[in-house]
Amino acid sequence: MANKKAPAKMEDLLRADNFDFSTVQILDNDGKVVNEELMPELSDEELVTFMEDMVFYREWYNRTQALSRQGRLGFVAPTTGQEASQLGTIAATTEDDIIFPGYRDLPQLMQHGLPSYKAYLWSKGHVEGSTYPEDFRAYPPQIIIGAQYVQTAGAALGIKKNGRKAVAMTWTGDGGSSQGDVYEGMNFAGAYKAPAIFVIQNNGWAISTPREFQTAAPTLAQKAVAVGIPGIQVDGMDILAVYAVTKAAREYAIAGNGPVLIETLCYRFGPHSLSGDDPKRYQPEGAQDEWRQRDPLNRYRKFLTEKGLWTEEKENEVVENTKEAAKEAIKQAESTPKQKVSDFLKNMFETPDYVTQEQIEYYEAKENK
Repeated sequence: MANKKAPAKMEDLLRADNFDFSTVQILDNDGKVVNEELMPELSDEELVTFMEDMVFYREWYNRTQALSRQGRLGFVAPTTGQEASQLGTIAATTEDDIIFPGYRDLPQLMQHGLPSYKAYLWSKGHVEGSTYPEDFRAYPPQIIIGAQYVQTAGAALGIKKNGRKAVAMTWTGDGGSSQGDVYEGMNFAGAYKAPAIFVIQNNGWAISTPREFQTAAPTLAQKAVAVGIPGIQVDGMDILAVYAVTKAAREYAIAGNGPVLIETLCYRFGPHSLSGDDPKRYQPEGAQDEWRQRDPLNRYRKFLTEKGLWTEEKENEVVENTKEAAKEAIKQAESTPKQKVSDFLKNMFETPDYVTQEQIEYYEAKENK
């Protein structure tokens, strides 16, 4: 993390000619406010909601991990440690904004309005997990690394042409930032001043590849320089800083200034996915120790406790409510009718060709026996 103090004013950060990519921070590891100038205007209730959400998704992942180990879910990408980065960015959006998540970004989708049982259906590979209402401004999680940046650029241009006061927002990781799609998406949006917010969640490891092997650039935020847009690096373990930066970026974008790139410095306490990799095999011993001291929940818990807004009893209540929510979500997901071969075939084309129609009829006959 950069040691230099970042500019004190948001307008200084939101300039394409600002080449100071120092880390923006509001709370230090002890939960003390170190940058009062950037402190967002939030009520006590809103401050508490941030903590409730982070506790919810920390416990939600615990429940999800258990379900995965029971064989009741498919692909699961851990989110522990990235709660401030994920929730701080999505909290700055509105329901009018369009979001393009990656496969680790189910919390943002749920915060945006996705029913939790559909998140579990997506993990199970069920088509209903990617079937959204027409008025839900979000796309299913992108599996192709970085491809969501191109989608976001196109959606942002559509927003601009329609004259809407909204943004398109997307996320990728430090590994994703090395993909050509990421540059192309930012470049296109920048050229047309399309209202997009591009987030790079730099969690230090793209599976087994450490950050220092992604690029020789000192920061990932400075990738914005090549496409002529503002780039900001923020402490991704500090939900207040992440929210403040993203909110300012959204206001900048909807004012017609074009896109913003935000790099959130965070850490994933766990493997890349629950499908096989073991971080102990490629991360040096003790790699997590320093990051444990920056845990976003611990930091924010200290901040709220000092203000008299948080208690252990309140946290336990949120945890218990989350357990019940996860239990209900998996129950609803598992009660959804299983997919049939004929369903897969019907989803191939809007109007099936002769061969596909023949196969549909063949499998329907077998399935109806």
